[in-house]
Amino acid sequence: MGQRVVVDPITRIEGHLRIEIEVEGGKVKNAWSSGQMFRGIEMILQGRDPRDAHHFVQRSCGVCTYVHSVASVRAVDDAVGVKIPNNARLIRNLLHAAQFQHDHIVHFYHLHALDWVDIVNALKADPKATAALADNVSGSLAGGTNYYKSVQQRLQTFVDSGQLGPFANAYWGHPAYKLPPEANLMAAAHYIEALRLQAKAARMHAIFGGKNPHPQSLVVGGVTCVADLTPDRIAEFLYIAKETQEFVKNVYIPDLLAVASFYKDWGGIGGCTNFLAYGEFPQNDKEPESLYMPRGAIYGRDVANVKPVDQMKVTEDVTRAWYEGNKPLHPWTGETRPLKENPKYDTDSKKGKYSWTKAPRYEGKSCEVGPLARVLVAYGKGHEDLKPLVDGTLEKLGIPVEALFSTLGRTAARGLETIAIGDQIEGWVMELVENLKNGDNATYTPYEMKDGQGVGLNDVPRGALGHWVKIKDGKIENYQYVVPSTWNLGPRDAAGNMSPVEEALIGTPIADPKRPMEILRTVHSFDPCIACAIHVIDPESNEVYKVRVC
Repeated sequence: MGQRVVVDPITRIEGHLRIEIEVEGGKVKNAWSSGQMFRGIEMILQGRDPRDAHHFVQRSCGVCTYVHSVASVRAVDDAVGVKIPNNARLIRNLLHAAQFQHDHIVHFYHLHALDWVDIVNALKADPKATAALADNVSGSLAGGTNYYKSVQQRLQTFVDSGQLGPFANAYWGHPAYKLPPEANLMAAAHYIEALRLQAKAARMHAIFGGKNPHPQSLVVGGVTCVADLTPDRIAEFLYIAKETQEFVKNVYIPDLLAVASFYKDWGGIGGCTNFLAYGEFPQNDKEPESLYMPRGAIYGRDVANVKPVDQMKVTEDVTRAWYEGNKPLHPWTGETRPLKENPKYDTDSKKGKYSWTKAPRYEGKSCEVGPLARVLVAYGKGHEDLKPLVDGTLEKLGIPVEALFSTLGRTAARGLETIAIGDQIEGWVMELVENLKNGDNATYTPYEMKDGQGVGLNDVPRGALGHWVKIKDGKIENYQYVVPSTWNLGPRDAAGNMSPVEEALIGTPIADPKRPMEILRTVHSFDPCIACAIHVIDPESNEVYKVRVC
């Protein structure tokens, strides 16, 4: 048996995640992903009014704030058979696109960048050389020798105080870091710029949603913000969206390419086999045909053979999770029944349970969801915007298309789809404005509550999200939702198939088991949200190392 390493908790994520690996010959031989929280919202919803469900489910998380709400209202829309007005579709698209712009910037700079950027090493940089580097690779409006000198001084103050604040408890000086000091200083400066921008980007949800987090304007049948569709509000939304998109194109993407150029070897590390995307951003009421980000499944990395998706083929397996049950179930018949006895953490026996996260499967297959899955499906379908972006990026980096199946590819896909989705915002705004000019201000369709079942599929920043509802006597009889981080970070299933993150970790080189930096790179590339996946326990284990990291 190899050396066991436990990273618990994984931080710079939302929620509580434990990753256990077995290292042999300097590489990961085996891996287990364990969600350490229990989510009981499905149980809370039973017997409630279906129209209230979206207010509950979006409280699963303070990061994935809008996305659960829209999936929930779509599920009830479907159950009662209501067609929402065109303006409601546009408002929902705009709010969702704003979530992508905000979420992906935060992930790259504030959750993932420190896996590649050595902040302390930035103190060795020459500010003048950093300014020259930034002028060459970045379109940031901030810059110059004095600017980078001031950023460096702020970092020095952190270090001298002995409290690194948001940069504490990381593996500074780790041999896996490859960026030169000047690139580290430039990235640190842009980390700070991104903090300012994300606060402004969050306002887009408040403009048409009332507040952020947890916008309030969604309802079954449409949206309620017709009174807010004034020229000033629309202009403010578009202004912030354009400012954010300029940052994406002029700072985020250049930084992404600059970092990737030093870590091309990660184009062969951290890949998965199967991919699933529900698709998102309907251009009209014909779905999935009109979805801007297309729907599809890819098996065995066969990008040229994108398969259609049928939500009836989705199941959840609880063999290795701390729930009652002995067979995979579709969410409409799904159960959320935690074990009656105290959970025992067991990764050693073949049927041992070790996570609160269920194991979603599509046609019995473990599938990665998220930016890479969406981009691969779009690429395979010859998407007119995404395919040129992908091809151009691969050419700039001088790497083959196979490098997409990796931690590096997953990180790059997130940035590329941010460009493509952000570029659609102005068109949706102009379509909304034209409707209003022509006297069409409808944002809601009346309906009657009735018994039935419905599904709300959408693709959110972290991946494929589905909500399923059964309504009886005007109340919720059953409610289940399968979220991206459940897909990506669940446990094994009854057949022993690994989750995507477990699969992706196999073969990862580990320079120092006591400082498993490489594990964080791949785990963070999935942008985990365990608060969404499960809703604390502290199981005992026999690990060699227990590592607490930033």
